[in-house]
Amino acid sequence: MPALLLLRHAKSDWGDPARDDFDRPLNSRGREAAPRMGREIAARGWAPDHALVSPARRARQTWELASAQFPRPLTTAYDRRLYLASPETLLAALRQVEGVPETVVLVGHNPGIGELAKSLAGPGSGKPALDALREKFPTAALARFTFAGAWADLAPGAARLTDFLRVKDLIG
Repeated sequence: MPALLLLRHAKSDWGDPARDDFDRPLNSRGREAAPRMGREIAARGWAPDHALVSPARRARQTWELASAQFPRPLTTAYDRRLYLASPETLLAALRQVEGVPETVVLVGHNPGIGELAKSLAGPGSGKPALDALREKFPTAALARFTFAGAWADLAPGAARLTDFLRVKDLIG
């Protein structure tokens, strides 16, 4: 059964008002949170087979730090369409995943990633995870879904939210 991981980029640096939003790097808190979430993903056996990542600097850095914790390298596609994308654009990108990767991760931005997560959660979603997701999708948080069918068939309400992890809830 395919699994989808939606990972919001980690906390970014707002210290230079002249810096373009696309080029904002992670701050120190973000540089600590991203590998922490990556270790948790690996520890749970959720390391993805394929990654779709916004090319914004903070998203790239989040992915690089998180994926360095995985046991094996994987294919990563940096896609400009994912930068500050709407939920519809994010879903369209996921539907275009080729082949049959068991687990795909999408690294992106709010509000799009949070709205996509809420829209995908259908029957059978875990209540505690869904409640936390509806409350807020903070930086470096991860929503994990499973669904039946092909990536091209992924649709609102067609996935089961199994887990919602926030860095502040992780031990160690």
